[in-house]
Amino acid sequence: MTDDHNNDEQKDLSTENESPGSVPAVDAVDVADEPKNRKAWYILKVQVNREDAIRESLKRRVEVAGLESYFGETLVPTEKVTEIRGDKKKIVKRKLYPGYIMIYMEITDETWFLVRETPGIGDFTGASGKPTPMLPHEVERILASEKSEASEAPKLKVGYKVGDLVKIKAGPFETQEGTVDAIDYTSGRVTVIINMFGRSTPIEMEYWQIETPS
Repeated sequence: MTDDHNNDEQKDLSTENESPGSVPAVDAVDVADEPKNRKAWYILKVQVNREDAIRESLKRRVEVAGLESYFGETLVPTEKVTEIRGDKKKIVKRKLYPGYIMIYMEITDETWFLVRETPGIGDFTGASGKPTPMLPHEVERILASEKSEASEAPKLKVGYKVGDLVKIKAGPFETQEGTVDAIDYTSGRVTVIINMFGRSTPIEMEYWQIETPS
């Protein structure tokens, strides 16, 4: 009787220690069993002027092979620039790295061969034929520029730099030659130093009003 009484007391004590609605203890989950992200950003060497077409071709091949889980985004890094021809401005996209595309993927034998066998793709960048992941700061810089591209004003594509000799082809100073002193990439206006009455005089004009002397 004494043993039975003691057992009943122990059961009562254990019941009292459990708070209402408490979750029963469970075995710890083995972290090693959780899936790991093995993807990284890589750079692919591709045929110049076919970057976009090759990217689309690679995406289709991944889908056909059913390997979407091994691949993420594929990028052709670009920037918007303003080209001025004649007196007209045109916004165009310019590739930052012609002949290269970025890809976020996991390297396995199967994915490596799929990428390498895609027409137009040469190889991964890396030493001794081994794909080398991009450095974190490289990825951050390029991805940041891609995100900000939509909100920022397009950059002006300028064929001149400060110090270049140019010829004025329109306006009151037409045919005179001078030196580029400053370039406003936002407005497209250029400051040119010309010789006027024996003195160096800065003249501000539109980008399209100057050209390279013949």
